[in-house]
Amino acid sequence: MENKKTLYADLSLLLVAIVWGSGFVVTKSALDYLTPYYLLFFRFIISAIILFFIFFKKIKDASIKDIKAGIIVGLFLFTGFATQTVGLQYTEAGKQAFITATNVVMVPFIYWGISKKRPDKFDIVAAFLCLTGIGVLSLNKDLTIGYGDLLTLLCAVLFAFHISSTGYFAKKSDPYVISIVQLGTAAILSLLFALFFEGTEINIQKQTIIPILYLSIFSTMFAFLIQTVAQKYTNSTHTAIILSLEAVFGSTFAIIFLKEPFTIRFLIGCMAILTSVITSETKWEFLKPKEE
Repeated sequence: MENKKTLYADLSLLLVAIVWGSGFVVTKSALDYLTPYYLLFFRFIISAIILFFIFFKKIKDASIKDIKAGIIVGLFLFTGFATQTVGLQYTEAGKQAFITATNVVMVPFIYWGISKKRPDKFDIVAAFLCLTGIGVLSLNKDLTIGYGDLLTLLCAVLFAFHISSTGYFAKKSDPYVISIVQLGTAAILSLLFALFFEGTEINIQKQTIIPILYLSIFSTMFAFLIQTVAQKYTNSTHTAIILSLEAVFGSTFAIIFLKEPFTIRFLIGCMAILTSVITSETKWEFLKPKEE
């Protein structure tokens, strides 16, 4: 029975990786019809409203400390998604999927500053592989980096701060309240940036309705809830390996549906980044023989 629960949990996490990977393609397609900040606003506000009604009692009983934590985490969530979504206008979805995944490698170094816990040798090796992969993927012949890739790299840093701050505050505050407040915070900031940078005219076409609903309901709300539940029945190593496949699915979908080119350089860069993510998250413990 326990093995069956673990199997179901791993399959659920695989579904999350597929959904998140497909999100790069859906976002890229939606940006043909809707500006970045309005797209983010609709994505976050729909998720926040649905979760607000589901967990209304928790929000009603939330403390000021919980709300403050949610706002701080939400600030990193918004800035991460903002740089990612704007950057996607200037780079390929497949490339962005792998560059975004580098946030996993950055987390131990950011958490070092918070907890004073030094990164281990696996984290250092992962960082080297990660930088190599980014260089292969993003550097031009004159050793410059494109605007979209630069924004995506910044988004990876901000997502690393988001992960670190979430881990820090979740131990001290209600995780459900943090989740709802962070989505609400991201929605408000998205709207403010949209009004300031993109004007007040919103041209929502029928082509954008399905992408908006997909990103808000599946990529945001359901994916995070499924991940939370699934991790109760499987170990962190399984979780890390399976969720790192998000980048693989993202680039695969981009090649299939967006007709993005598949080159040897792309393959080498992606493999270096994927190896760095697995190294940082698992320490290759799954290769060690199990003790009797």
